[in-house]
Amino acid sequence: MNLARATDSPVIPVILLFGPTASGKTAILEALFAGNGAPISAEVVSADSMQVYRGMDIGTAKPSKDLQARLPHHLIDICDIKEQFTVGDFVRHADRACVDIYSRGKIPVVSGGTGFYLKNFVLGLPAAPPSDLLIRDTLKKEFATGGIEPLLKELRSVDPVSAQRIHPNDTYRLLRALEVYRLTGKPLSSYPPSGTSGHEDSAERPKYRFLLIGIQRDREELYERINHRTRDMFLQGLAAEVKSLVEKGYTREDPGMRAIGYQEFFLENGQFATDLEAVETLIARNSRRYAKRQITFFASLPEVHWIPGEPDAELPSRVLDHIIKFIAGEFHKEAPQYHPS
Repeated sequence: MNLARATDSPVIPVILLFGPTASGKTAILEALFAGNGAPISAEVVSADSMQVYRGMDIGTAKPSKDLQARLPHHLIDICDIKEQFTVGDFVRHADRACVDIYSRGKIPVVSGGTGFYLKNFVLGLPAAPPSDLLIRDTLKKEFATGGIEPLLKELRSVDPVSAQRIHPNDTYRLLRALEVYRLTGKPLSSYPPSGTSGHEDSAERPKYRFLLIGIQRDREELYERINHRTRDMFLQGLAAEVKSLVEKGYTREDPGMRAIGYQEFFLENGQFATDLEAVETLIARNSRRYAKRQITFFASLPEVHWIPGEPDAELPSRVLDHIIKFIAGEFHKEAPQYHPS
């Protein structure tokens, strides 16, 4: 059943389906939208910051080729591992994908676990100044010669808010924050946040109507799912996948290889780890910690309809109920918010 053209409104209806890693998003997408018998005609826009990289399949839990054949996915396998893919890149690519999907009479479903992507897609990009290549090149040279610690120290001094928000391993965002300060004399954190007046490109973006659906799971159950997924990744050949990427010349410093599930294979001296049991334990631990951060971040998203993940068999129908009401225009009130414990 194709519901995309239930109204002649130029506003594009977009569904955002998200949840922490291993929460079951892919299974819901397959149950609702894959195959000729799907109740709603849709295509998926991946909101996963690591599924954009070619060759990183097992560790990023990409949907299978079979599923992608039955349910088209956008923003997967579009970058080389050495390329940086920013939140601005995501918003621009996602905008184009949503317009294309809707123009063909289908509903765009933006789905993934990268909360920063989702938030900026819904609320718009911050109004920070454009990049300055000269300052950026200078910062890159300073990083290459002196490492990250002097730059971290500088950022803590001039923009402690951004220094607190940005993970020390997120080199791109650290350099960007310093670039903004050196260019303007103002900390990046002083610029209007997403969704406030002054955000860039707001007039040029498509007009959307959003439905935000979040999958909520008990913390201990989620952690157990993460442990099982990590084990399955190793059984599928994760170690061989990472080793083949290293043999092709990719290193721990490449943007893609910084992902959880890949960075843990490198020892402090840069060598490839041989104790795979220890690597698996480390990946599971880091994934659990990442899931905790995801849950906290998702709570900042506006008007989320939170759906309990158990029992699994009822999840697709619960999600579908919300989608049908949304397409029919029956959601007018603010959705209940989820405050993680």
